[in-house]
Amino acid sequence: MRKSILCLLLFCCAALHGKAQFLMDMLDTTKEAGKGLLNIYKNFDHLHIGGYIQPQFQVASADGARSYEGGDFGARVSNRFMLRRSRIRIDYLHINNANQPGLQIVFQFDANERAITVRDVWGRIFENKFKLFSFTVGMFARPFSYEVNLASADRETPERGRMSQILMKSERDLGAMISFDVRKDHHFLKNIKIDAGFFNGQGITASGDFDNRKDFISRISLKPIHPVSNVTLTAGASLLYGGLFQNTKYVYSTRINAGSKVVLVDSNAANIGMYSPRTYMGADVQLKIRNKVGFTEIRAEYITGIQTGTAASSETPTALLNGAEGFYKRNFNGAYFYFLQHLFSLQHQFVIKYDWYDPNTKVNNREIGAPNTNFSAADIKYNTLTIGYNYILSPLVKLCLSYAMVKNESTLLVPFTKDIPDNVFTSRLQFRF
Repeated sequence: MRKSILCLLLFCCAALHGKAQFLMDMLDTTKEAGKGLLNIYKNFDHLHIGGYIQPQFQVASADGARSYEGGDFGARVSNRFMLRRSRIRIDYLHINNANQPGLQIVFQFDANERAITVRDVWGRIFENKFKLFSFTVGMFARPFSYEVNLASADRETPERGRMSQILMKSERDLGAMISFDVRKDHHFLKNIKIDAGFFNGQGITASGDFDNRKDFISRISLKPIHPVSNVTLTAGASLLYGGLFQNTKYVYSTRINAGSKVVLVDSNAANIGMYSPRTYMGADVQLKIRNKVGFTEIRAEYITGIQTGTAASSETPTALLNGAEGFYKRNFNGAYFYFLQHLFSLQHQFVIKYDWYDPNTKVNNREIGAPNTNFSAADIKYNTLTIGYNYILSPLVKLCLSYAMVKNESTLLVPFTKDIPDNVFTSRLQFRF
């Protein structure tokens, strides 16, 4: 894979040396705007290479802290240097003789001290008769949630929230999507964008698709509007409807038995061949207000639904279960809230973020760990308060300082009888090109 990537980069560099023109804005599929209207300036084909690196230093409140701030710490580690992300993205855009976008192809790779991975490989065809539709196929970001589709290079906090990472691990999947996005100056639906597609469902963390059920994922979003001159409003609603093949007869869920909430198993042989549900529904809103020093911005998103996981985790399984194992169905909800404020100028930004994720809304904290209930750490609710500061040294360099204060609910399950020490401070420099 490394040799293939190197060859591809050398080819692109040679094309650049041959006076290829960089006339297209960098588009990032991890950001909602990056899948919308293309910025096109001239005719003919265009090639663009961009990317960023994010070296960082972190300190956790205890050795071996389990964390969603860049991954778990080693058993004897509470501070570390790491290369969180190192991305190279290659965009190719074909413009037809009528100065219209015809085809877009994207490759994106991530390299760090652990591995080299492929993040995006997709192609998009544009419909130019009505200038309303496009079709995308390959490996790309799922069209669900605002935060999931907000690019890591643009996000004001080092990481997405716990809920976003668990429900949409790696953000990407293999699939096909049709988009409605008006490319006309005057159209009564010019402020509406709709993405809808079918995806394998397991994401790119699985070795491959393992069942015939595909996830249907859709998002409708309101493009930026201005209720008043200094205010920008955007919003969206997302839906995921999918499921996982039931390879065993065992299905676990939270029920009431003898007046108490417990995990009970349904072992009906008819369960084999059925599909365990994954259904998410979300709504989000973003409000941005211009002021004398920059902007004040408020964001909020709420997601709820049914998640199929395992006994130990509420993440989507990456393989079929066998034997006495079985899928666990849990009702969940979660949300995040951002408050962003520029200080003194656009170079300085203050960040407050609060998020929660409750993987099992049918159980309370004092029932987890109670005798004969069979609840596990996968049912524990977490709240995270993040306070941060961003300093824009230049258009290409950003300093990010962030402290995430993570709090789990107190249960009867050891060691979660109290809040475990898993706060994380992050100091990151981002270089972009």
